[in-house]
Amino acid sequence: MKTLIIYATVTGNTVKVAKAISKVLKARLVQANKVKIKDIKKYDIIGFGSGIYFYRHHISILKLARKLPSMDKKVFIFSTRGAGPGTLYHWSLRRILWKKGFERIGEFSCKGFDDVGPLKLFGGLNKGRPNKKDVENAKKFAKSLKKLMKKR
Repeated sequence: MKTLIIYATVTGNTVKVAKAISKVLKARLVQANKVKIKDIKKYDIIGFGSGIYFYRHHISILKLARKLPSMDKKVFIFSTRGAGPGTLYHWSLRRILWKKGFERIGEFSCKGFDDVGPLKLFGGLNKGRPNKKDVENAKKFAKSLKKLMKKR
């Protein structure tokens, strides 16, 4: 199945995870502000990912998701975050995609370095993240998606 991963990154955290997932799935990687909707239609599985900013995905990911027409596609969501529990902050993107009829097949999140706003004064949170273990967990997530798709 042809897979496309659409991502947004400000600090470089998310691209580390996106590349790890892409390698396992042999997926094409493209930044959210460079993807064309007509190109998205060519893929069977679409991954959406970014850092979490003020409790949701990057605005470029959310804007793109809102512009998408309803499609019979499978999607997965991923993120890097400064704090908070796992995929909790995926709710906004999840809801947009659900309303458009996309089938969500999985979600992944790990901590990432965060020095936004006042955190910069303290040297930030999660230095060195995503780390080697986080990248390995992203690969495991991708392998689980691959396995899931083989069953269908």
